[in-house]
Amino acid sequence: MNIRDIILDQITLIAEQHNKHLAPLRDDLHLVDSGLDSLCLAILVANLEDELDMDPFGAGDVSIPVTLGDFIEMYEHATV
Repeated sequence: MNIRDIILDQITLIAEQHNKHLAPLRDDLHLVDSGLDSLCLAILVANLEDELDMDPFGAGDVSIPVTLGDFIEMYEHATV
């Protein structure tokens, strides 16, 4: 399973666990419009840190992702 699939699976799982209605998960979807609140996004980052053993936010000079595509790309580049 690639990083994109892991992230999308985690988003879907968290939305189900917190009874959130998700917008269609496209790369241009703004995270604030995704249907997840700030707690859900924090849980997502924590779950991804556990599952992928990485925290791209702790890498120093990191921009805050705006879209789902930005978020996925940040994780994909953190593995390089």
